[in-house]
Formats: sequence, structure tokens, C-alpha cells
Amino acid sequence: MASRKQILLPIVVTVAGVAMAAGFAAMKAPPPEKVEQVIHPLVEASTLNYEPMTLDVGSYGVVKPKYHTQLVAQVSGQIVDLSDQFVKGGFVKEGQILARIDPNDYEAALIEAEASLAQASSALEIERAQAQVAQAEWTRIKNDATETIPSELYLRKPQLAEKLARYKASQASVKRAKRNLERTYIKAPYDAIVESRDISLGSVLNIGNSLGNLNSTSIAEIRLPVADKDLRHLEKLGVDAEVTLSAKVADQTQSWTGTIVRSEGVIDERSRMSYLVAQVEQPYANVAQPLRFGTYLTAQIKGKEVENAIAVPQHLVRNGQVSILNEDLTLSFKPVHVIREYNGMAIIDAGIDNGAKLITSALEYPSEGMQLRTDSLIETNTQLALKEE
Repeated sequence: MASRKQILLPIVVTVAGVAMAAGFAAMKAPPPEKVEQVIHPLVEASTLNYEPMTLDVGSYGVVKPKYHTQLVAQVSGQIVDLSDQFVKGGFVKEGQILARIDPNDYEAALIEAEASLAQASSALEIERAQAQVAQAEWTRIKNDATETIPSELYLRKPQLAEKLARYKASQASVKRAKRNLERTYIKAPYDAIVESRDISLGSVLNIGNSLGNLNSTSIAEIRLPVADKDLRHLEKLGVDAEVTLSAKVADQTQSWTGTIVRSEGVIDERSRMSYLVAQVEQPYANVAQPLRFGTYLTAQIKGKEVENAIAVPQHLVRNGQVSILNEDLTLSFKPVHVIREYNGMAIIDAGIDNGAKLITSALEYPSEGMQLRTDSLIETNTQLALKEE
């Protein structure tokens, strides 16, 4: 059996350990009580200022010539001459000879017509002389005649009319022959760039055959689709407005200035767009920066001018209101007047004081009068904490 000493020793050790632990716990200082802090939602805000603004309208289009002409043979024959500039992409001047059709047959036809005209002219003069003789003879013998009115045939009036008609027909033949001879010259109707050429030296043409196509370089046109809701932002529905045209050429953005000259006056049935037509004069005049036909352009049409307006991100306008950060860092909702929404922006012309701070960050449960804080408060508190340490 265990002795009394063996039984009491573990009990004494256990009691002593509990007593020591209790003593150490009593010596430990209690933790300081933390002051409960209310953390307000953190927001970002930007200052709004009214400024003059132009309500430009964006669009797009492809450059095309105002005048496009298909050259067609008006007389038949073989091509005997071609201009070196009459090639695809070549520039030609108004009146420049592009090609020549063999003129021999038409020169011969003109000679024959002029000969016929000379014969008709001679016959007409002879007939006029004979008519004058007949009139004089009738005047001499009319006192002895039983009739006071001579016959038309006696005075040779029908014969004179016939010779006059033949003379006029000969004149028309000469005019026609000259015109046909002139048409053997294929000339440029205006300053142009050659779009295509359909003939070669030695080609034989019939009347109506195509020789090629020309595009006038005097004026370029661009059809610009505009949504109906955007037309109200343009003076006179866009007519006479200035338009800035831009395109990437050789990986560089280039710009040109044009003018809206007319509206097509109808709404496209498929796109429901109205089309305005812009013009740029002398598109190829600037050799270093030509406005080439076929270029795809973006356009900014100058719209109405607003004296005081503010542009804000469209998603910040909810139910016609924006969230404003007041001077005391409270939130308030301000109803605003939006005059336009485009490209993710809303244009406001009333409802906000100049210099107001627009809350740009999202709030989970915003409410009128909610207390907020900004980054500037966080920086101030951090600096104060560093000084205390």
C-alpha cells in the first residue's frame, strides 16, 4: 500500500501550481477599452464648372466625286491615238484630248457635205434670179393681162422654196459632218482623275461603246448619316454647318474641313437615318495630303453652341438626378436638366451650382443627408496618428 507521503505530494504540487497561476493572472494589467468609431462610406468627387460647349454631331461616310462620267463613243471607228495621261489614276485637265478615233471617213463626209452645200447655194441664187425676172416680166405685162393676180407657179415661188429647202438641208449636213468629225476627239469634260480605261490603241469602236470612266477632282462629296434625334442639335438641320473630316492614312490621322451643302430630304427606310451631304473643294489640290476618293472618314458636324453646360458620365445620372457632395460631407440628390446624351456622356445645362462636387464613386445604399468621407480625411488622420507616436 502507498504511504501517506506518496498520496499527499501530488496534491500539494497541483494546489501550488493553481495558486501561482492565479497570482500571475492577478498581476496582469487589464486591456484598455477601445473607443467605438463610426466609419462613414468613402467616396470620390470631382468639381463641376460650367463652360461654353458646342453640341457637335458625329457621323461617318465614304468620299465620292460630285461628278462621275462614263465616256461613250458617239461615232464608230478605230482608235489611232491615246494620251499618256489616259490611264487608271491619271490626272487630266478639262478639254484635254484623251484619245482619237480615225477621222478619215468623217473628213471625207465633211468634204462631200460642203460640196453639196455649194451646189445648193448656187442653185438657190439662180432660182432667186429667175424669180426676180419672173416678177419683173409680170409687172411689165400685167396691164394687158386679164388677171390681176399672177399664179405662184408663174412667179416661181414653189421652185424658190424647193431650192431654199435643199440649201438648208445641205447646211445641216455640213453641221452634222463637222460635229461627227469633232467627236473623233475624245476630250475630258472637266479636270478629273481617270477611274478606268476600257480601250487600247487599235481598238475598234461602235457607237455606244464605253471608253472609260472619269471622276471630277473639283469637288468631293461625303454622305453622312445622322440620327433623327441628333438633328435638333444642328442649326438649320445641319445645312451650311462646318464639318471636320478625319481618316487614318499611312497609319497617321489626317483631317480636312468641309461644309454641309444639303440634306437629301428623306429618311432611309432600313437605317431610319437622315443623310446630310458634305462637300470638300479641290480634294486633290494638296499633293502631300490629298483627300482620295473611296476613303472612309469619321466626321464631326458643328452643332449648336451652348453658353453654359457641364458634361458628366451618363451612368452618374439616375432618374434625372445626380449625387452631390456638400461642404459638410453629406450627400444630396440634385435634379438636373439633360439636353443631350451621347458617347456615354450627359450634357447638363441646369440644376447644379457652379463648383459643386459630383460624387463619382458607387454607393451601395445612398440616401439623402448620408454622411460621407473622402481621401483627404484619411490622409489627415494618418498624419495625426504619426505625430502622436
